[in-house]
Amino acid sequence: NFVNEQNRPLNSQLVADSLQKYNLKKTAVQKALDSLADGGKISFKEYGKQKIYLAKQDQFDIPNNEELSRMKDENANLQQQLDEQKKAISEIESEIKALQSNLTLAEIQAKQDKLENEVKQMEEKLIKLRQGVTLVSPEERHAVEKTYLDMMNHWKKRKRMFKDFWDAITENSPKNLKEFKEELGIEYDEDVDVSLQSFSGLTPKGNKKPRWA
Repeated sequence: NFVNEQNRPLNSQLVADSLQKYNLKKTAVQKALDSLADGGKISFKEYGKQKIYLAKQDQFDIPNNEELSRMKDENANLQQQLDEQKKAISEIESEIKALQSNLTLAEIQAKQDKLENEVKQMEEKLIKLRQGVTLVSPEERHAVEKTYLDMMNHWKKRKRMFKDFWDAITENSPKNLKEFKEELGIEYDEDVDVSLQSFSGLTPKGNKKPRWA
């Protein structure tokens, strides 16, 4: 049955590999194939020590040219139907993905509640600001200013330390400084669009209030 179903040249190893689920050994498969060939149930050809087994072709109905032409037309028609079905499936899957990306009614309601709550909080804050209520106490502002100034001082100190160190090791270096900097993976503030001067302008001077006050 297997040889007939395959209807192609087979050797014993191929048959044994295909029928592994039946726990058949290659020796047993070889004997069975030889027995079938000897009984005339299948055909075989020898190529040296190799035996090739084939299904007997006289048991199959071989279509004539007209039937082959009809089968080709049917195959082309089925292929077209298959392509159309694949296209339809693809469109449906796209529609499903689009629908899945939309929020459910419950999610929309939850988002609306959240936004309404945020609006309410902002309105309450705006009312306090219009009434002249101080939302940040002088103590809190002073603590923030002190932390900010400490960080700015650390920044300036580290820039000076790096400059002194960099100038010392590159003073007599024959290397291109830009290439040397890239080779070491060094980035200046400017390389990442950060400027110390732009932050220094926020520093309070004397009794003048900083820009964020």
